[in-house]
Amino acid sequence: MNNNRSEVERKYNKWIIILSIIIPLAVALLFGVNLRKLGFDVQPLTFLPPIYATINGITAVILMIAVWAIKNKKVVLHEKLMKIAILCSVLFLLMYIAYHMTSDSTKFGGEGVIRYIYYFILITHIVLSVVVIPFVLVTYVRALAQVFDRHKKIARITFPIWLYVAVTGVVVYFMISPYYI
Repeated sequence: MNNNRSEVERKYNKWIIILSIIIPLAVALLFGVNLRKLGFDVQPLTFLPPIYATINGITAVILMIAVWAIKNKKVVLHEKLMKIAILCSVLFLLMYIAYHMTSDSTKFGGEGVIRYIYYFILITHIVLSVVVIPFVLVTYVRALAQVFDRHKKIARITFPIWLYVAVTGVVVYFMISPYYI
């Protein structure tokens, strides 16, 4: 049985590596593509930032409830919440890319200490949003493979990183929102 579980993990390892590389590269590449500047007649999707910030907030709440659920032996609820959290993260990513492909980037206008705080939060948010991808995928695959001892070990690392990314996504939005055009 344990051999079978290892096989499930091995089956997904290539996908984890591929997705962990392709997702950040695609986001970075698409972040630099502005369809309007390329001559496409598309409306800027300026309504998206508060929506994807809300999705980040919802993700943070879902993650916290999911941890509560598993600590209270509500395994089915935990599984459902984690799938929803992954879906929320994918929706966030799609909206984030769509916004940046149709709208000009907003510059942070704060000055002094708040500027350093903003950029610290933004940079750690961006770096950890890349770092968390393989952690989420490995954690999920270990649950699929029913290797719960190893799932629990990595989940203890994945959870705080993912939670930080979700919460700081909301913080970054609130800090930059006064400067949206």
